[in-house]
Amino acid sequence: MAEAKTLHITQTRSAIGRKADQGKTLKALGLGKIGRTVDQPDNPSIRGMIFKVKHLVEVVED
Repeated sequence: MAEAKTLHITQTRSAIGRKADQGKTLKALGLGKIGRTVDQPDNPSIRGMIFKVKHLVEVVED
């Protein structure tokens, strides 16, 4: 069975001054401070969340 792919997501910019839903999306991803990194599964729902805050995060596929 193949391993599930993961995404390493790092917050690179602040959510201050952004729309409220973008801040909530960062929180839902498990982020909230610049430099914090989380691992999330690679699936369409996570990809959609990343797309919403793509200017605030950096993503590395594993």
